Amino acid sequence: MSKTVADVMTADPATLDASRPVSAAAQLMVSEDTGAVILTDDGHVSGIVTDRDITVRVVAQGKGPDTPVREACSEELTTVGPDTGIEQVVQLMRDKAIRRVPVVENDHAVGIVSIGDLAIDRDSDSALADISAAKGNR
Repeated sequence: MSKTVADVMTADPATLDASRPVSAAAQLMVSEDTGAVILTDDGHVSGIVTDRDITVRVVAQGKGPDTPVREACSEELTTVGPDTGIEQVVQLMRDKAIRRVPVVENDHAVGIVSIGDLAIDRDSDSALADISAAKGNR
């Protein structure tokens, strides 16, 4: 049986209402030891913001920590369902040049899959797998 995203994803991802400030997203990234937070509007997935997004779209632009996190996220959101095949999500990530994809079911975030998750699954001896499996920097 072919593996699906549900087999490799990180379940129960960090989520935050898109109207909250980027400082709240950054604090959540620290407390959850993650580089990405899934954004919601009324509990429904509306975006994803990464630590790099905050750096490039907020800090580098001279905006403050009270900037709504929705202003830092990518405009185009790509999601997959938990039953999506591994090869399909790999191709999607390649085609769209993205590193993380929210896993959504019934319009709610149930997980997130990253290139690190895929590296650990596909080649656990690779450098990327080692880095992805290592304890976070705090």
